[in-house]
Amino acid sequence: MNISRKAGLSALALAATSALLLAGCAPAPEAPTEPTGTDAPVAASFLPCMVSDAGGFNDKSFNELAHAGIETAAAELGIDFKAIESKSDADYLPNIDGLIKDGCTLIFTVGFALSSATVEAALANPEVEFAILDDAADNDFDGQTDAPNIKPLLFDTAEAAFLGGYAAASYSKTGIVGTFGGVDFPTVSIFMDGFAQGVAYFNEEKGANVQVLGWDVTNPNGGSFVSGDPAVGFAAGPLPLAIAENLIAQGADVIHPVGGPIFLSAAAAIEASGKDIALVGVDADQYLTAPAQGPLFLTSVQKLMDATVYDVIMASADGKFDATPYVGTLENGGVGIAPFHDFESKVSPDLQGELDAIAAKITSGEIVVSSYLK
Repeated sequence: MNISRKAGLSALALAATSALLLAGCAPAPEAPTEPTGTDAPVAASFLPCMVSDAGGFNDKSFNELAHAGIETAAAELGIDFKAIESKSDADYLPNIDGLIKDGCTLIFTVGFALSSATVEAALANPEVEFAILDDAADNDFDGQTDAPNIKPLLFDTAEAAFLGGYAAASYSKTGIVGTFGGVDFPTVSIFMDGFAQGVAYFNEEKGANVQVLGWDVTNPNGGSFVSGDPAVGFAAGPLPLAIAENLIAQGADVIHPVGGPIFLSAAAAIEASGKDIALVGVDADQYLTAPAQGPLFLTSVQKLMDATVYDVIMASADGKFDATPYVGTLENGGVGIAPFHDFESKVSPDLQGELDAIAAKITSGEIVVSSYLK
């Protein structure tokens, strides 16, 4: 089955990333479950560092997950690392420059909002290695990374979100599910795209008519987003609260909020409603990273960013930094779906087997999940 997207995402992001991927993607190492170590001694000068976006390292999502990766690698190698939080977009370049002055040899920048600052710093400091999460670092949109010392770390989360959408549709009692994003950007809407495609596949397979509120793959311009400003879009507050309340008022009983801590506002809306409504998390297994809200999570659509950061650090420490873009998929283990945890007894007993079969079909190419990375 080929589930296609009739209206493309941002032409700039699509053109840039498509051309980048045609140039070749690095094979993804499997996510480590145990420290693997490096045989070669680590140079005394090696210092991995990280700059967050405005969401900060306690966002219970992708900043926190990336930070966990650098912590694990540094502990295993027995070395120091530096990590600095950004409060706004005005902090990005100064924070990167500060780390360069501190002697950082490998700098991770977390999120597409840091793209221009990362490129500027990388071009000015060709001896420093950079890796950017969730961006192609192609700000002139010519299909190539803008500096040879930047490694883009991208994730085809539409594949995992497809599974999340199918699970949401299977669980829904009202026949209505909803999603909304922090910022209208491809690395956000890719979750919403996959989620909606998964619901559509469930409807096709089961003869159902589960509706998706907040996103339409045929009309992405009509999607529901908090803001065009990442500093606003990735924050909990009245705007995401109002969006979540509106979804609940329209009957959604599963909500997929995409964008750092905005899930906190969705959780608050659910708790205030007194209704039986589930969340589908993003990036991390948010049942684990946000235990206060954990019982609300049906599952989470995961980007294994911690393992990816770990792998890049271990390669760089061994003198094998490679700037070839990495794309995480279901096949290489870069993306996935979290367990049902407290919902294990509430979902259909057949659901996990169905998801396993769907994942196998996505990996084989029998099911094609459309995204801006394809």
